[in-house]
Amino acid sequence: MSTMTTISRDGLTARIDSMGAQLCSLALDGREYLWQADPAFWGKHAPVLFPIVGNLRADAATSAAGPCAMARHGLARIYEHELVDVSEDGSSVTYEFSSSDETLKAYPYRFKLNMTYALTGPASLTQTFTVTNTGDVDLPFSVGGHPAFNIPAPDAGDEAFEDYEFRFAEPWTAKCPKILGGGLADPEDTFTPVEDADTLALSRDCFAYDTMIFDHVPGNTVTLVGTKSGRGIRVDFPGFDFLGVWSAPGAPFVALEPWTGHATYTTEDDVLEHKENITILKAGKTDTRAFTITLL
Repeated sequence: MSTMTTISRDGLTARIDSMGAQLCSLALDGREYLWQADPAFWGKHAPVLFPIVGNLRADAATSAAGPCAMARHGLARIYEHELVDVSEDGSSVTYEFSSSDETLKAYPYRFKLNMTYALTGPASLTQTFTVTNTGDVDLPFSVGGHPAFNIPAPDAGDEAFEDYEFRFAEPWTAKCPKILGGGLADPEDTFTPVEDADTLALSRDCFAYDTMIFDHVPGNTVTLVGTKSGRGIRVDFPGFDFLGVWSAPGAPFVALEPWTGHATYTTEDDVLEHKENITILKAGKTDTRAFTITLL
């Protein structure tokens, strides 16, 4: 049975559900920034993505260890995670999810995933993924976050969805693969939401192809902010080469998703180890990635 744990630091609080180790609330002085899972649009808050990000072709792949069968975004989000640590000051929490006889049927590799949520500043939360290869063969995997944020942000007055913009560290051009049927990404059929600019106006047209998959965002940082209120979110994601940006049709939220990998490309085969940008972790080794959410 899942349990909810609350961490706090001064006026910043976060709640995490042991089911999926999912962040379910992130509030500053009582103002809720995280999407509250209205099932009319999308009934989740911020799933943990592991050991894949996005879709496999027909939810299946082969691998050096045997066949894999996983739906979009993998296994971590659909399993209970064990609460293993809460800091003495109550500002951080760590969960653990390990391979089992059941997970081995879908993903034939032995692993341990630790998820840590820590309030690291007066308005900042850092989410850390620690993957350990507990088996005796190479471990192919991707990790990613999927936090969705209320847009308009709290206390933003009469701002509308279209009053927000993405701000980048410097001008750049982003060519994004289109997401096609079955959730695959086509790197040969792209669109260009950002062209020699350091801003992108938020609109429903941003999601004409489901998700904007940004590759190597300048400085590994993005800010989504209201042009009138200055309210919003900044996400800093060193160590994550990709950023997925998504919203459901008509929904009052935007998901800012740091990823180490991405959905299967239409140009790829279906061998897990062959996936572009997959991480290969040697037996006994550990890989750690973290991103930070700052509320504005």
